[in-house]
Amino acid sequence: MKIISYNVNGIRAAMRKGLVDWLKAAQPDVVGFQEIKAMEEQIDTESLAQAGYIYQYWFPAKKKGYSGTGIISKIKPQHVAYGTGIAYIDDEGRNIRADFEDFSFMSMYLPSGTNPERLSFKFKYMEDFLDYATELKKHLPKLIISGDYNICHQARDIHDPVRLQHVSGFLPEERAWLSAFIESGFIDSFRQFDSRPDQYTWWSYRAGARERNKGWRIDYHMITPELQTQIKRSIILPEAKHSDHCPILLEL
Repeated sequence: MKIISYNVNGIRAAMRKGLVDWLKAAQPDVVGFQEIKAMEEQIDTESLAQAGYIYQYWFPAKKKGYSGTGIISKIKPQHVAYGTGIAYIDDEGRNIRADFEDFSFMSMYLPSGTNPERLSFKFKYMEDFLDYATELKKHLPKLIISGDYNICHQARDIHDPVRLQHVSGFLPEERAWLSAFIESGFIDSFRQFDSRPDQYTWWSYRAGARERNKGWRIDYHMITPELQTQIKRSIILPEAKHSDHCPILLEL
């Protein structure tokens, strides 16, 4: 079972850059998208279906061209949950979950803290989402929460930890929350296999950051311990260039 998470920074733009052909080559079974920036009727769903993803679930934000998540799958889920039931989160289409026979998979897009107002929103989301995920695990013990967390956890996850320690995405409070999230009962699956620094999933479009590998690791496959023995690999796929993020792969 191959599961990919990918912040596409606009699914229509990513598809114009060859996303569908890449999916045909990579052959994931399930894909979680973040930041789709489109309503379902604006997405070329037929091309995705022709690539084998006949089961498609989209959760756009109420604000057009903004945020939004989606899941596409070659396997029919038993149940799909749109959102969390927390209105201010769901208005931005930040969480969608598909429950399969052997596991549940959530595509999650945690807010960025681009200004003081949005940073306050981010902190509120983080607090409420941790409570939500803690409760959810009680009912769905084999849970994967994948996506763009917009937080680097440790110094090895960011190219300049000293200069960027006061920038949202690497603030001490954000890093502490991610530690608390893990301690609540989640495993950073990538770090089960790879302890190296300089392994990134997002690069600024400015100053040739990607070519120079001046990046941030902010995309994660977080899994519950009940799935730990089933992990075959968890890797970053930086060669895919349809977005300022790259996809991450979890294989069970």
